[in-house]
Amino acid sequence: MDYVACIQRSIDYIEEHLDRRITLNELAEIACFSPFHFHRVFHVMVGEPVMDYVRKRRLSAAAVRLLATDDKVIDIAFDVGFHYHESFNRAFKKCFGVSPKQLRQRGSVLGSLRERACLSTYIMTGGISVEPKFFTKPAFSIMGYELRTSNTDGQNNRDIPAFWQDYIVNRKGAAIPNPIDSSTEFGMCVDNDPETSEFTYLIGMEVAEGSTAPEGMTYRRFPEAEYAVFTTPKASESEFVPSIQNTWNYIFTKWFQNSGYEHSGSVEFELYDTRCHGSENKQIDIYLPVKKTAVPSTK
Repeated sequence: MDYVACIQRSIDYIEEHLDRRITLNELAEIACFSPFHFHRVFHVMVGEPVMDYVRKRRLSAAAVRLLATDDKVIDIAFDVGFHYHESFNRAFKKCFGVSPKQLRQRGSVLGSLRERACLSTYIMTGGISVEPKFFTKPAFSIMGYELRTSNTDGQNNRDIPAFWQDYIVNRKGAAIPNPIDSSTEFGMCVDNDPETSEFTYLIGMEVAEGSTAPEGMTYRRFPEAEYAVFTTPKASESEFVPSIQNTWNYIFTKWFQNSGYEHSGSVEFELYDTRCHGSENKQIDIYLPVKKTAVPSTK
């Protein structure tokens, strides 16, 4: 399956239907992916969540038309898929910092217009090749701390590092009662909502089933699932974070498309153990829940 062609097909469809409601499920079907897998692949390849892209394209098309024509604001709003003047004004001001009327008065856009994405020159992530091990992990329990965040406008890239910093500086892991292995920590993405791009990030340790979480912590039980487990390349302190990011990109832009698998939509996590201590040869494991694709992939 050619991932570039699949995602570009969904981008073209968005462009042709900016005037009506478009759903995640509809776009996933056009790309021949399951909804959650489509959501993840689109985000990696385009650089933002798909429904955010749809919203920004609609508002950008409206901004161009506001500046180029004398059409009524309500007519423009309706033509880019907004049925209420108030909701259009609110979304427009959030995106560009001014109302549609103020934009016309100013005569230019202060914020960046979202141009139509084009993947014709997209280059797949290079320089890395990681083959996973497949592992059926039995049901397990995690206790720790959670944060609700969003992929929108990179909010998670600000929230999660700060969340980890607080966890480390304040030695919050030491407060988790009776961990099975206190040297192994989990960074987990759960409760994903592809429509809003929101998800819960959980930092914790594995504990016995039925453990009681103290005030300020959470306890989660996860069912048995099949995982593809990727070990990041050994890296120095300065290259550790880029090596993790490059592995994630490799998984979604290269490995998946020739694997015959796709993301199953359940919990995914990074596993941090003694290998990531020190300043050299740092590694972690990335656990991706997988299932066989409905449409066979071809190389």
